[in-house]
Amino acid sequence: MNTDGADESSWELDPEDESGAVIATVGRQLKMWREAVGLDRAKFGERMGYGANLIYKIERGARIPRPEFLDKADEVLGAGGKIAAMKADVERARYPKKVRDLAKLESQAVEIGSYDNGVVPGLLQTEEYTRALYAVRRPAYSEDETERLVAARQARQHILRQHPAPLLTVVQDEAVLRRPIGGKMVMRRQLEHLLEVGQLRNVEIQVMPTLVEEHAGLAGSLTVMRLRDGTTVGHNEVQLVSRLITEPKEVQILDMRYGMIRAQALTPRASLTFIEKVLGET
Repeated sequence: MNTDGADESSWELDPEDESGAVIATVGRQLKMWREAVGLDRAKFGERMGYGANLIYKIERGARIPRPEFLDKADEVLGAGGKIAAMKADVERARYPKKVRDLAKLESQAVEIGSYDNGVVPGLLQTEEYTRALYAVRRPAYSEDETERLVAARQARQHILRQHPAPLLTVVQDEAVLRRPIGGKMVMRRQLEHLLEVGQLRNVEIQVMPTLVEEHAGLAGSLTVMRLRDGTTVGHNEVQLVSRLITEPKEVQILDMRYGMIRAQALTPRASLTFIEKVLGET
């Protein structure tokens, strides 16, 4: 969660993702239904409102069909609900495995604490900000990969408004608030979003000012999650490594550091005032 740094009908699938078998099966089923009613890809695509190339990619399992695509295909092919019924399986396979695993943990959490000194945490990012982060990754992602990853990150945010919702506490380094990722307007909207989300009763945002000479977060970003079963786990993500931390002594250290970080940061009320000030300067 620490590097959490145009909606289409489908996304490109990572061939190493184990969910590929599910998507390949769905693609074969779509092809069989299409051929059974005597439609070539061009005619089918015309009736669906998509190009033949997209139909080809979906049928061979290279692209993941969106729910509305499956609904439309069910209607066009007269499948009587059999194609639409595959939506649940496709939804589970839609996002990258590490995102699914993280989203599952977050959905089981009663409290999530995050300190970040690189970017705004994924649970608080606007869609534009997220897209801008993926746009600067190297090697570059394809447009389809970017859309898939952006959608996956945005989908995680539903937990903030579910009932019951976890308590989310975030300590954000001041430097992150002043770095115009995506340009001035994207950053302005991100700051406005922080002010809006910061009004939720289950969200507390704090700012770590640059003027603080030293604090417990200088070793880097961290996340601590308290789960419904009473256990506490840590999570860290840097460059190519996404690591879940479960060893009790390591989790204890992260928990201790996060508590100190919160104590050293501005209070939630003062932090929102600080963000408003930065917004006015942006």
